Amino acid sequence: MTITVAVADDQALVRVGFCGIIAATPGFSVVGEAGNGADAVAVATRAKPDVILMDVRMPVMDGIEATRRITTSAATAGVRAIILTTFDLDEYVYGALRAGASGFLLKDTLPADLLTAIRVVAAGEALLAPSVTRRLISEFARRPASLATARGPSGASGVSGAFGSSGAADALAAPGAQPARRAADLTGALTEREREVLRLVATGLSNAEIAAGLCISPATAKTHVAHLLTKLDARDRVQLVILAYQAGLAPG
Repeated sequence: MTITVAVADDQALVRVGFCGIIAATPGFSVVGEAGNGADAVAVATRAKPDVILMDVRMPVMDGIEATRRITTSAATAGVRAIILTTFDLDEYVYGALRAGASGFLLKDTLPADLLTAIRVVAAGEALLAPSVTRRLISEFARRPASLATARGPSGASGVSGAFGSSGAADALAAPGAQPARRAADLTGALTEREREVLRLVATGLSNAEIAAGLCISPATAKTHVAHLLTKLDARDRVQLVILAYQAGLAPG
């Protein structure tokens, strides 16, 4: 099965580089390019790629707002976004994760790791750059609400309207001290095994690694993760990780 990918970046050389790597790899197909956020939304709507690689700082519309529009539109509900940035703690990335991004990568990522990330995200397993996974999410979960509404280069909010009003979305979008309380309320309904699995998800482990750590089958681990997504009304593993940190179920 071919994984379709679109690339959004305002630097032509960067786009060409990513598209070249993807197009030259069996099992992948480039279905669109965009030089700004508005065009990224248009490409996602028209081509409906499995994954769109999204730069953060772009003209016309920044990557945060573009990601929010893609992940909240029924027309592009199946499109998953991987955020690309030069900086591993770019302030705009926090807003992008809240906007529904399923992955985070640095632009100096090796080609093999880029392709792996696309495969993982296309399969619904969300992935962040290995070097910053726990540090980024831990920091994100502890940041004050003001960062959640920080405005990107185009002046668009990185959070407003990004989520509905229940489950993981509600906990992530809540202001002040409410996220931790709401996350705790949500995770309080989990079984002990589910809480254990959630802790492991928060450390960045894959289903196979979780299975090995708990001495269960990969299929069982996948089922537990699926139950967590349903019970916590989470879009993907990124939201599960953030909820785990907000509820105090993961190491800082």
